[in-house]
Amino acid sequence: MPLIPEEPQIHESVQGPRATPATGRTASTPRPVPGPRTAAMPRPGRPGPGPARPAPPAPRPQSTSARPQEAPPENRSAPQLQVIPAAADGALDAADEAVDLLLDSGRAPGDILVLTTGEQHPWATHELSFGEAAYWAQHEAGDDVFFAGTAAADRVKPRPVVIIAVNGADDDAANALTAARRCAGALLIVCGDPQRINAALGAGV
Repeated sequence: MPLIPEEPQIHESVQGPRATPATGRTASTPRPVPGPRTAAMPRPGRPGPGPARPAPPAPRPQSTSARPQEAPPENRSAPQLQVIPAAADGALDAADEAVDLLLDSGRAPGDILVLTTGEQHPWATHELSFGEAAYWAQHEAGDDVFFAGTAAADRVKPRPVVIIAVNGADDDAANALTAARRCAGALLIVCGDPQRINAALGAGV
């Protein structure tokens, strides 16, 4: 039993020294600083990173503006080239098959232009029989596949996909392919004899 009163005395003595280190517990008072830290928590970016974050938005619009400028020239100057081997007298049939495959894959008819280096495609011959005004009106509408000779390439508007049937003389192939490349936005399909095509391009395909 006498031990019991001694224990409270020990607690009292402990309370005394606790009061004296109160100054030392001023360091413990910073422990409640977690309260202000919560205020800093909404600033998870930390004071240093916080100001740095507003800075990046400025460079971001600059990079996005640069990207669209770089992409278009690449597509315009370098359409993808695909060669479909075919004899001169079978180049038109190969071109028709290429059109069918493109349409089946979901390509819009108005995206496709078919050029011929020699004899006109039967569709173009038929439509021209109704007069050039009606023929070119369909080209201006741009809602269907259009067929034309490379002689009229300067009048034809560029389209995403150009198919050219090399069915004419070898002398015309080089100029025809140059005109076709100029009209093609994304894809150029050449139907004909690969040797003739390579010779016209001046390099292997």
